[in-house]
Amino acid sequence: MDSQEYFELLKEIAAQGRECHMLITGNSMAPFLYHERDTVYFTKPPVRLKIGDIVFFQRTNGQFVMHRIRRIVPTQRRTEDCFEYYLVGDNQTEIEGPIYKEQIFAKITRVKRKGKILYPHNPCWFFFAHIWIYMIPVRHPLMQLYGRLASFFK
Repeated sequence: MDSQEYFELLKEIAAQGRECHMLITGNSMAPFLYHERDTVYFTKPPVRLKIGDIVFFQRTNGQFVMHRIRRIVPTQRRTEDCFEYYLVGDNQTEIEGPIYKEQIFAKITRVKRKGKILYPHNPCWFFFAHIWIYMIPVRHPLMQLYGRLASFFK
């Protein structure tokens, strides 16, 4: 099964309100979540999303992406949800948007990170959702410094 078909299947399961999970692929959510190490659990998004939520959405080109909500802006669009969502990966500095509610098909409810289950109230999750999200200009220099310090102390 190719990845497009796989995501379409997961999208259908989530739309039914059932929980799905998958191993992370890609690096856009590092340093919180790492490629082929961590697993996310997700389900249909609630009516109201908030800044810091991690969501799956489908770009207009059909690509499926998981990022964190950085900003929510009211809009004049006449749909069920009159907001524009702007998202960014934890390892990125470019904010993407506007994304509309109909593009968002799932919200991450918990993660398995380094073998441990974390929920949104966990201090590590809280840091990425409420502090790291506002540190976009200094993310890459901090990650470089962290990498140098980590290799120094090995």
